[in-house]
Amino acid sequence: MDATLIIIGFILMFVGIAGAIMPVIPGTPISWLGLLLLYLTSIIAMDWWFISITFVIAIGIYILDYVIPAMGTKRFGGTKAGAWGAIIGLFVGMFFIPIPFGFLIGSFLGALFGEMIVSNTEFEPALKAAFGSFIGFLASTVLKVFATLVFLGLFVYKAYVNWNVIEPLF
Repeated sequence: MDATLIIIGFILMFVGIAGAIMPVIPGTPISWLGLLLLYLTSIIAMDWWFISITFVIAIGIYILDYVIPAMGTKRFGGTKAGAWGAIIGLFVGMFFIPIPFGFLIGSFLGALFGEMIVSNTEFEPALKAAFGSFIGFLASTVLKVFATLVFLGLFVYKAYVNWNVIEPLF
């Protein structure tokens, strides 16, 4: 059972990293579930402080993932239409433009068209708002990737430290 939890936890780490890049998968919470599975094994002693702190970080980053792009859009003069356009463009770009360009181009064009069509904004201010949305999206993606990689590092470290106990399971 412990080997199964470790393997599933390790897989969740990589699903979380993929989710940090792909907006439809909540990457940081999934990576945290991988850490939780590691700690649910009988091999590694449960450290409630560690699990609690990483949980708060994972949920905080999950919430920031929605706040940061909106802040970027507003900072550069955008409206809610631009923020929603960025989100819709992100999903449309994900299916019609090759990864990773679909996320980037779709988010940018969605914010641009959202500003121009819904808010009746001229091209130059709409372009500025779209750029802000794009910067916000990039910032939140970098934050998520960093967090999921740190969670993977913590997972590998905890498994490595306890490897002499884990190795006989495999």
